[in-house]
Amino acid sequence: MAKKENKTKSFILRIDNDTMDAIEAWAADEFRSTNGQLQWIISEALRKAKRMPKKNKVTEIGEDHENTDQ
Repeated sequence: MAKKENKTKSFILRIDNDTMDAIEAWAADEFRSTNGQLQWIISEALRKAKRMPKKNKVTEIGEDHENTDQ
């Protein structure tokens, strides 16, 4: 059985009250959690800056580039 890999990291972010209020309001407007909104904002910024790591592309439905026989 393959070992599960933790795909997320936790860290503390200090942010001023006005910015946090704006993020919380935006998250509510988009029906997201505050954490989900922050993840989306960061992902969008990385994508727009062309700094988002590339993922393995699926060549066919159910088939990917990684060997799953372990």
